[in-house]
Amino acid sequence: MKGSDMQICGSLIKRNVQMFFKDKATFFTSLVTPIILLVLYVTFLYNVYESTYLQALPASLLTDDSLVEGLVGGQLLSSLLAVSTVTVPFCANLFMVQDKVTGARYDLTIAPVKPHTLALSYYVATVINGLIISLVALTMGLVYLAIIGWYLSALDVLLLIADVVILVLFGTAFSSLVCFALTTQGQLSAVGTIVSAGYGFVCGAYMPIASFSAGLRNTLAFFPGTHGMSLLRNHALQGVYSEMSSLGFPNEVITSLKDMSDCNLYFAGHGIAPWLMYTVLIGSVILMVAAYVLLNVWISKKTNKKSKNK
Repeated sequence: MKGSDMQICGSLIKRNVQMFFKDKATFFTSLVTPIILLVLYVTFLYNVYESTYLQALPASLLTDDSLVEGLVGGQLLSSLLAVSTVTVPFCANLFMVQDKVTGARYDLTIAPVKPHTLALSYYVATVINGLIISLVALTMGLVYLAIIGWYLSALDVLLLIADVVILVLFGTAFSSLVCFALTTQGQLSAVGTIVSAGYGFVCGAYMPIASFSAGLRNTLAFFPGTHGMSLLRNHALQGVYSEMSSLGFPNEVITSLKDMSDCNLYFAGHGIAPWLMYTVLIGSVILMVAAYVLLNVWISKKTNKKSKNK
């Protein structure tokens, strides 16, 4: 990208970010979504997760109730982050669709703005907006863990931040591809509702993938969000597992807990290593962003040809 294109892209990114924060309704909706999710998870899922862990752990080994609280808290935090890092970009991507509705996108395309520059400006602005909201959600989750049972190390927190960044990149790429074909705010709201309702089940945020059938588990292993969920689970629960190991919990018990909480993912009976999960996530981001930019370029050329023919 040339220097002039970078300046134009920077100006468009600044414009899109400012529009996001100026629109109080959109910003408030994006900000309150993780808060609502946290309240819902604590209210409806806490007891389910707690009873599941109590049944799985031998009573003779469970001498500290805070271990169970740490397990439940880590699972709730990873579920919150896995969902919000994808659903929030759908809210933050509103302005890509809104520019089509208001005609601003047409004005930008007839100006000396290249299609790939415009596409990247929307993407980067949505990443910035999504990161701000998602890091707020992470902060709330960490405060919650500090209240009920903190077992995270500094490295675990840094890895959680890295996971959030990668998942926001993924969520923004996914939402950009989906929102590219939308032309009304009503369509965006409908798609956002569907994604919010269904994504948590697909990635294992609501129900552990380990509880699904073997065929469904193998199918979901192809979905990048599943790998993101597993990475979040590992880093949110690693401190609890380390504490259990130091207290003398058998390795078989810890491995069983990791399996049931999706820290360990399997495909056709073979474990998926963390480095492969990162590879799937980062590779999917690169492919989707490339597809999104190419679609913008192709549509722009197609539109220009039609205009010349007229």
